[in-house]
Amino acid sequence: MVRIGAIAATLVLAVTMGLTLASAQTKKDKDKAPAAKTPPAPSSSTQTAWVKLCEKATATAKNKDGKEEKKDLNICLTHHERLDGNSGMVLISAALRQIDGATDKQHFMVMVPLGMMLQPGMRATIFPKDSWAKVQKNEKIEKAEEAKMKAMKLEYTLCHAAGCTAEVEATPELVSTLKGSGGLMVFAFAASGAPVAFPVPLTGFEQALAGQPVDTKKYGEARKSLMMQIAQRQQELAAEIKKQNDDLQKMQGTEAHKGAAPAKAPPPAPPAKK
Repeated sequence: MVRIGAIAATLVLAVTMGLTLASAQTKKDKDKAPAAKTPPAPSSSTQTAWVKLCEKATATAKNKDGKEEKKDLNICLTHHERLDGNSGMVLISAALRQIDGATDKQHFMVMVPLGMMLQPGMRATIFPKDSWAKVQKNEKIEKAEEAKMKAMKLEYTLCHAAGCTAEVEATPELVSTLKGSGGLMVFAFAASGAPVAFPVPLTGFEQALAGQPVDTKKYGEARKSLMMQIAQRQQELAAEIKKQNDDLQKMQGTEAHKGAAPAKAPPPAPPAKK
């Protein structure tokens, strides 16, 4: 099943690159810094920050006799992504990868932006719901609560234009923990060696994992609509910057004109000699 990992990676990349352009800041208050956005799922009865995406694929594997045979697979990602609300850049994404009809184990994957050190890998801390609520409010975590947190290490496996992905085997114990927890804090390491924290809420993860995958056609339509929104937003920002630059140049030109000394009139010509 050598191609399974490549097929799953292709699905991750397709989802990521598609959603990178699928976020727009629709609020017109340009004086306020844009907040990070979570791309919405297509219209449904329940919308959460997590969504299940599935894709059919065919992989070639060797049977017991050593002969190659093709096998149909269903690859699903229960996926969460957090984007910059203005630029559409991926800030953090996480996904549980499941491959039906394959012997490959489940894996939990996290993607962070480029520029992080690969050798240390990633670290993550899973917070119970009550502790995660405190994290969201910047409240102090007691030592007794720290004992209930769970740590995990992820190894980098893939880098592409949108970022670098690290993963860990998703054991039944880990999946159960994710279902019942409030969120996890992912730590990657910048080039300087300093840790960079990325929060990932787990609200809706269990429901998305147990539910049916979203309709790919509706999902594509929603993505197309959001791509148009961000393109429009970028045009508006470019026009606004151009207007501000033009106004500044006019203002500087007016001030320079006012500050210049008035030109002296030329002296009268001497009378003509007779």
